[in-house]
Amino acid sequence: MSEVCSQNCSECDSDCADRKPADFSAPVNASSNVKSVIGVVSGKGGVGKTLVTSLLAVAMRRAGYASAVLDADITGPSVPRAFGLREKAVGSETGIIPVTTKTGIPVMSINLLLDKETDPIIWRGPVIAGTVKQFWSDVHWGNVDYMFVDMPPGTGDVPLTVFQSLPLDGVVVVASPQELVGMIVEKAVNMAGMMNIPVLALVENMSYFQCPDCGREHRIFGESHIGAIAEKHGIGTVCKLPIDPKLAAATDAGAVEDYEGDYMDGLVKMLEKRRDGAK
Repeated sequence: MSEVCSQNCSECDSDCADRKPADFSAPVNASSNVKSVIGVVSGKGGVGKTLVTSLLAVAMRRAGYASAVLDADITGPSVPRAFGLREKAVGSETGIIPVTTKTGIPVMSINLLLDKETDPIIWRGPVIAGTVKQFWSDVHWGNVDYMFVDMPPGTGDVPLTVFQSLPLDGVVVVASPQELVGMIVEKAVNMAGMMNIPVLALVENMSYFQCPDCGREHRIFGESHIGAIAEKHGIGTVCKLPIDPKLAAATDAGAVEDYEGDYMDGLVKMLEKRRDGAK
């Protein structure tokens, strides 16, 4: 260590033995207690990441836990639409108050701050990343057992910010059956590995369509590759979501909390097991 060391490694280019790694972690809001943070990621867009985030929050709420959703997809926010939220978030002495869904799930999204939900967000990466950190630090979340973070697709600024700034317990990777997407989803899995964040589960959306007349399952987008990816990376939990017109209709109508389905049960049990193991 230099005799004139300022103890601020971020302003020093010396490669000394006492150099500390950069710390990008952001503090949670002082009036909040968030016990577990789970990121929901995908290698590309259009695979149902927001749907999975919403279903997970609903499933954990039904299981008796306090769940919350942080919508980190700043330029493509759609979580409020899935829950039918029209109310705007407001400020208070303790921070921004998130909007609560009808079953008690607090949600924070940029669309809850805009005059019109169709107003575009035309910001550069650093501003978007800073907004995500503000949603963590400046929002009064209260007591939360499980927070699910809906990330934008890919491996860019915002996913990197979430990986580095929020205390992630792990990520859930969402994919669709196409082989190309299988290749792309491995990028998301590998990014998590490089950031030392465990991949808790893989969710394959649009996995199949079950005929309402004969009950047969049809693989419209081809055979699944998610099992092979999970085995390759040692991921123990895999969930498959079918193409279900009722689920699509409920989400479009802002009624995702009304949909009855057990597709997330495996993930719920896995999260509960991890929780029990941590006690």
